[in-house]
Amino acid sequence: MTLSALHDVGRAVDVVADGTTLAQYVYVPTDVQLESPRPYLHPVRTRGGDLVTAFRPHDHVWHKGIAWSLPVVGEHNFWGGPTYVHGQGYVQLENDGSMDHVALTDLEVADDRVDLTHTLAWHTQQREHVIDEQRTLGFVVPAGRDDAWVLTFETAMTNVSSADLTIGSPTTRGRENAGYGGLFWRGPRSFTGGTLLAPDFSGGEEVRGTRGPWMGFVGRHDGTGGASTVVIVDGTDNPSHPPQWFARTEQFGCLNPAPFFSTEVPFAPGDTLRFRYAVVIADGSSDPASAAALALLGEREMLTR
Repeated sequence: MTLSALHDVGRAVDVVADGTTLAQYVYVPTDVQLESPRPYLHPVRTRGGDLVTAFRPHDHVWHKGIAWSLPVVGEHNFWGGPTYVHGQGYVQLENDGSMDHVALTDLEVADDRVDLTHTLAWHTQQREHVIDEQRTLGFVVPAGRDDAWVLTFETAMTNVSSADLTIGSPTTRGRENAGYGGLFWRGPRSFTGGTLLAPDFSGGEEVRGTRGPWMGFVGRHDGTGGASTVVIVDGTDNPSHPPQWFARTEQFGCLNPAPFFSTEVPFAPGDTLRFRYAVVIADGSSDPASAAALALLGEREMLTR
């Protein structure tokens, strides 16, 4: 197995294994302000080359593959699009902020992994600098597995403004069972109608809002009819662990460990919040038992960092 990183300096890093681009991390996006410009991972593929992310789907153009996305940060929106206002529904406000590239401070390539460190500055739509962030991403090809790889994602966010930036969700603002926000994965259109997996669970959207250490999604691909599995693992030291999960199968496929689902997390001036996740991308279908094994694989990779 040959692992490499192709750096398009000032734009993106591609991680390639044996000729297959596992993921592209776009760290300087060209999105319009309405979509809250922020780094994202797309395309993301399995070891076998199947695509498991969607980019700018027509129903929610601010969904970008896998991205750190927060709809309620004080009065600011770092998710994109309209903001939920209780009693009015979704309203397009002048509050779509951006997570802006400062520096890619580290890029290391080893036989079995690629690691990068990224510094960002978050700005409101009015260009006020409110948050400094350092995130690290690892792209790991585990030994003994030719059907799976692991993305690790860690972030440390510091409130550098003079205002309280308490983080919540549409649910904390009054919309029932819509607690999305955090590390958000949007699957391809063909994954609609897929299967959600959790410890001792296989089914549909009835699992949304429940708590658990991990959750998975099995979807099928157009063309080949084959299947892929995506499992996201929550770091045990994350705020609100184990989190409530925001997940969909009916309108589209998505997964999101949502630490702000129903309870706001304080973020006062000078505070630093830290989160850590693993995303396991696997060829083939899974059941709760095999998804639990993938989750364990992701958990182990988080612990090696």
